[in-house]
Amino acid sequence: MTFPSHRPRRLRSSAAMRRLVGETTLEPRHLVLPMFVADGLDQPRDITSMPGVVQHTRDSLRRAAAEAVDLGVGGLMLFGVPQESDKDGDGSIGVRPDGILNVALRDLAADLGDATVLMADTCLDEFTDHGHCGVLDRVGRVDNDATNRRYVELAVAQADSGAHVVSPSGMMDGQVAAIRDGLDAAGHTETAILAYAAKFASGFYGPFREAVASSLQGDRRTYQQDSGNIREAVREIELDLAEGADIVMVKPAMAYLDVVRAAAEISSVPVAAYQVSGEYSMISAAAERGWIDRQSVVTESLVSIRRAGADIVLTYWAAEAARWLS
Repeated sequence: MTFPSHRPRRLRSSAAMRRLVGETTLEPRHLVLPMFVADGLDQPRDITSMPGVVQHTRDSLRRAAAEAVDLGVGGLMLFGVPQESDKDGDGSIGVRPDGILNVALRDLAADLGDATVLMADTCLDEFTDHGHCGVLDRVGRVDNDATNRRYVELAVAQADSGAHVVSPSGMMDGQVAAIRDGLDAAGHTETAILAYAAKFASGFYGPFREAVASSLQGDRRTYQQDSGNIREAVREIELDLAEGADIVMVKPAMAYLDVVRAAAEISSVPVAAYQVSGEYSMISAAAERGWIDRQSVVTESLVSIRRAGADIVLTYWAAEAARWLS
């Protein structure tokens, strides 16, 4: 029998050889840790559908953030959870200096300075009593332009509070351009915009609704993208790039790796992907039952997102994975 002169298995013969020829790297700096901070808590509250993830108090947030930064995690993405009584139709608590997200941003900015990249979710869904990502018009539809005006106020408030990066996630048309103009006018020319450029109306967000105590009734299909549409996703990414996005993001990640790849092929700026709550919960549940090896599957999932073309991965495993990688 004649064998080919080159046998690929030669390059898999030892751990050292595999490390030498490895094509895709995964390092702590590639990872961003999403974190939830809730108003009115005196101790962290477990998120039952996301084992190991909590709604933080201000103090526990500070401790967990410092630990993640010490582990080398590349950045932190903050979500604020106000008290129910503070929610209203236009999410005003998100703009107020005493709102929980802005208070927490100031805490971490004071503690960490430029030792990490401090990101803020720039959206209204956590802050509105209807749970939608925007301001509603008189017939209950999300008003694109009124929402963009509110996003500008949110972004400026977050930058004032110390955010290095604001992250519009509501999928409003023109949101990046509006926020860039608003930040520049307010003197925040150095504040970057991470645009949720291709955010799909996904069933994988279920556990997140618990994490932010969402008040949503219905769905967000009139502004988030249809899961079958990749050309539309590419068009959205191109529009955000043209409007001045500093980073573009695909969300969710694992079920949309083809979109991550398409983004990487056209983007002149870094590409991020968000491994969302449902992805986290599925792997966690299977690992708890002993059906899969948790560490190996988590690592494989993160490598797959990097292999598809993501420069940055938002994942609830960021700190834990950084510990494994150290």
